[in-house]
Amino acid sequence: MQQNTIKTIIFDLGGVLIDWNPEYVYLDVFNGDRKKMQWFFDNICTTDWNENQDAGYPLAQATQDRIAMFPEHKELIEMYYGRWVEMLGEAIQGSVTILKQLIDNKNYQVVALTNWSHETFPIALDRFDFLHWFEGIIVSGEEKTRKPFNDIYEITLNRFNITAENAIFIDDNLRNIEAARAMNINGIHFSNPEQLKTELKNYNITVL
Repeated sequence: MQQNTIKTIIFDLGGVLIDWNPEYVYLDVFNGDRKKMQWFFDNICTTDWNENQDAGYPLAQATQDRIAMFPEHKELIEMYYGRWVEMLGEAIQGSVTILKQLIDNKNYQVVALTNWSHETFPIALDRFDFLHWFEGIIVSGEEKTRKPFNDIYEITLNRFNITAENAIFIDDNLRNIEAARAMNINGIHFSNPEQLKTELKNYNITVL
């Protein structure tokens, strides 16, 4: 990677800049029983089910669909979006510090690409000021598609006039990174802010 090759940095939001976890609600609901909670996530309110809403499916309809399938779990299912605000944690401050340095640097175009329901994203916009620092944010629910499908990466590249080879995508989900790399977008699989600093150095990008 040659110096100054990177022109654009694309951030995922949840898991990179913002802590979100349904455990914040359900661990208490299940009285600390992680085994029962995990069974619920694996079988009832699953990751695949939630990601369908990230792609624009209405939350109320999704809830009713699930209740129709699992009526005995009605109250637990209703909590998923009914108490969604409680699942939204704090900013991942180390990552926000990195974001600010990259934006202040002014050498990079900095945008975001997130899998997020268009119905709940306004809550995050109100809570986290740093979301307004980006040149723009691609929200999957607004686009009616999501990562890791090619079309959402194409939307991002086209909307912000990004050259794939000159961009880095930062995401905590390896599946999404691999999809980006398949489209010639450089990828950093995020685990924590210190690791992100180290990985950015590989692209001759230094943050404090």
